[in-house]
Amino acid sequence: MRYLDNIYKQNDISWFTPVELFKPWYAHAIAESIMRTANFSVPLKIYEIGGGSGTCAKGIMDYIMLNAPPKVYNSMTYTSVEISPSLAEVQRETVSEVRSHIPKFRVECRDAADRRGWGDVEKQPCWVIMLEVLDNLPHDLVYSENQVSPWMEVWVKRQHDRETLSELYKPLLDPLITRCVEIMDMDEAKTARSTAVPTLKGIWSKVYPKPRRCWLPTGCLKLLEVLHEVLPKMSLIASDFSYLPDVKVPGERAPLVSTKKDGSSSDYENYMDAQGDADIFFPTDFWLLERIDHYCSGWLKLQGDRTSKKGKKRRTITLDTSAFMEEFGLPTKTRTKDGYNPLLDDFKNTKFYLSVPTHNTK
Repeated sequence: MRYLDNIYKQNDISWFTPVELFKPWYAHAIAESIMRTANFSVPLKIYEIGGGSGTCAKGIMDYIMLNAPPKVYNSMTYTSVEISPSLAEVQRETVSEVRSHIPKFRVECRDAADRRGWGDVEKQPCWVIMLEVLDNLPHDLVYSENQVSPWMEVWVKRQHDRETLSELYKPLLDPLITRCVEIMDMDEAKTARSTAVPTLKGIWSKVYPKPRRCWLPTGCLKLLEVLHEVLPKMSLIASDFSYLPDVKVPGERAPLVSTKKDGSSSDYENYMDAQGDADIFFPTDFWLLERIDHYCSGWLKLQGDRTSKKGKKRRTITLDTSAFMEEFGLPTKTRTKDGYNPLLDDFKNTKFYLSVPTHNTK
């Protein structure tokens, strides 16, 4: 804890990602998971979305240089898709500390969710890494008056004083929100086909009407739709928060909204009060992430989708961070003298999601 306290004071930053705290071991575990399942008959291609300071990229390339056959390292490419110009420059500096990495690494400064930046479809197998990306992507809020009323879009408008914000509720029209709601509600719709269930729900909602608020990962849906279109043979590794403690904002999958002042942080109870330099973290619903992944790959069809093309079901698994690190990493490198291991013991609210295409094409 003293070590953590010191590095936070020295860097004046509100949150360090695990890949920074546990360098190089965190990145080495990701590299090992890639090496165990990669097809080395084609050049290894890795894309990282939101590469931060380049610590993950350098750690992965270091590991492959030291542990993979020379032809794998020599022919590999690593592309970071980074929206921040200042972070893109930091990534170049970090990776270029090893001269042999320089020709294999490039940063593309753009929005990964914008299809126009990707160019032609990449038909070869590749890997996509997203570490602590999903919690920062845009989310949309939907509202329902009670347990059976339809979902409505939540809009935010300024009052006449231009300072106060308030919510407006409108029928679902946004196609991204509509698709996300349908993906989320598919299982619920199946169970509701029994006539008794909706009747009981209707009675219950009249006796105990309970408004519902739900945050939808529409930014994740938009990003995965683009990635599956341009990288149809991608294997995906995503890591993020599975839940967040002490969230005060109401609603399912609600974000933690906090601000830091004079070294101490305070949380907001209303997202509309957070203007300026507030940090916003959303928890990732990994069950819903898997559904969105299957939908974007073409395997999971929505009710209104009449297209005949259906993709292959992907092979997916969600692991606690400790399970992932025990399988692919070197936990002995982060274990303290008394047996405590922060890499395994401190990140109980994070998970890894692994998704690879099926190889059979029949």
